Parts: sequence; structure tokens; C-alpha cells
Amino acid sequence: MNVVVIGGAGFIGSHLVDRLLAEEHAVDVIDNLTVGSLANLAEARAVGGGLRIHHLDAASTEAESSIGLRRPDVIFHLALLPRHDASAMAQGDAFLSALATLEAARRHGVPKVVVAIPAAAIYGHPSSRLLPAKEGEPSQLEPRDVRGVVARAIVDLLVSYRDLHAIEFTALALASVYGPRQRPTGGVVARFVDAAANGQAPVFDGDGRQTRDFVFIDDVVDALVRCGTRGSGLVINVGTGEQTSIADLWSKVAQSTTGATDLVPTRGPARLHEVQRFAVSPVRARIHLGWSPWTSLDDALARLVD
Repeated sequence: MNVVVIGGAGFIGSHLVDRLLAEEHAVDVIDNLTVGSLANLAEARAVGGGLRIHHLDAASTEAESSIGLRRPDVIFHLALLPRHDASAMAQGDAFLSALATLEAARRHGVPKVVVAIPAAAIYGHPSSRLLPAKEGEPSQLEPRDVRGVVARAIVDLLVSYRDLHAIEFTALALASVYGPRQRPTGGVVARFVDAAANGQAPVFDGDGRQTRDFVFIDDVVDALVRCGTRGSGLVINVGTGEQTSIADLWSKVAQSTTGATDLVPTRGPARLHEVQRFAVSPVRARIHLGWSPWTSLDDALARLVD
């Protein structure tokens, strides 16, 4: 199978590339390296085989030409709604990137596009009684900010291209993904592991009682690979359905790290409009992808600390 991975030099993308190459697929990586790094692809480059890396912006005409030359069976777009830049313009660029990718798929006969979108962006601030959040029809998604509006618009765009041009899609709504290669600025798990390893007390945004659904990178990659042939036309949650508070997360990290239990967290200001409690239901993923999360937070943290 021929595959294009946009954002393939990033945290999630590089792990997906490793998996695809291990399964002997031909992989083209398109990445502007704004966030991603070629260091993330060191293992993949050593393997060689069917790997090609293109230092391009996904919305460029050169990226479309690369897609046209390869004519892949699936495009994975993992570079939407970047965490490092929360500005309104960056969110607008994400929509343009999704549009350019779908246009390239239409022009060159690519049958399927798989995208990854932060679940918190799509669902906004769900009531605690509705957690873990379940996927409704795309029309039932309720974003609350610019990032969420763009996420919803990307889903609407995917639906339109499916209806008008028969391009299948799967949109994965990802919970809080963590694992090796994630930068300390890329997520709270990586930030806490880095702090513990360096003997630094972590800083909580607020009181630490806010909860998140933490899902390990290997589990996420497995869901992505399954989307290549399953789950068409759907928004599908990828998470554990379990809530872990930020304070409890730090306790687990500290207990896994020698000498870190003496580090006392400090409290910073709470983030504006932050979701207080959040988790997503994996039931649809189990039904349509045959996927369930299997890596526990405790086991994954032990691996990260080692």
C-alpha cells in the first residue's frame, strides 16, 4: 500500500511512519518541519525501504505534485490544529491545509483521507454527566472557541468531499496522547516526566483537579493504521474513557521517578476557558475499528521514566 503521512516528522506522525514501514508499506512524508524534526525519523531513515521525505508545506503546489506522483491509497493528515500556536491565524491555516489536501485527493484519485483532531477542540466543554463524550452526528458537535470552530469546519469539509467527490474519510478525535519523542511543551505527561527527571517541581495550571483522558502513542498508532481500511465516513474517538486528574498524574510520575516524591508542585494561574473534566468514549472505535486501548497509564509511565 502507498501512503502519504502529512506531519510525518512529528510526535504522532513519526510513530505512524515506523509502524507503516514495519508493515512494508511505501511511505511519503510531507512535513514543513516547523514542529516536527528529522530526528524523529532517525529509525525510519535507517530502515530505508519505501520511505521518502519531502520538506514541504502541505498546502503548497509542490505537496500536491508529490501526492500526484505517488497516487497513494491513503493520506494521513496529522498536522492539523497545531498545539504550539493557538492564534486564530494558525487555526485558519489548518483549515486551508485540510482543504488543499482534499483537493489534491480529488484531483489525483486518492480514495481515502484520515485526519487527527484534538477531541477537546471538537467537543468544547461537555457536561460532566455526559462524560465520557460520545460521537454524535457531525452536526451535533459543539465547539466553543476558534480552534473548535475550525475543527468542526474540517469535519464538515470531509463530509462534503465524501458526498460530492466520493472521497472516504475517517476523523479521529484524539484524547491526550503521550509517549516517547513528545517534547515537554507538547503535553502535560512529557512536561511532568521531564520535570521529574531534572529534579524540578512541576507547575500546575490552576489547582490540578482538572481531568484528562490519557492515551498512549502505540495505542493511537494502532487506531490510525486500522483507519486505512475501516471507519469510513465517521468521527471516531480514540481514548480510554477514563479520567485522571493532573494532580494524580504528577503523583504517578513522581512515584515512578527516583527522588521525585519530594518535589512539591506549585500552582500557576488557571488557563482561560480550560475544560475542567474530560474523557472520550472508545465504544465506537471498538465497534468500527475493532480497537480498544490496551496500555495502562502506570505501565506507560514506567516505560517513559526508564
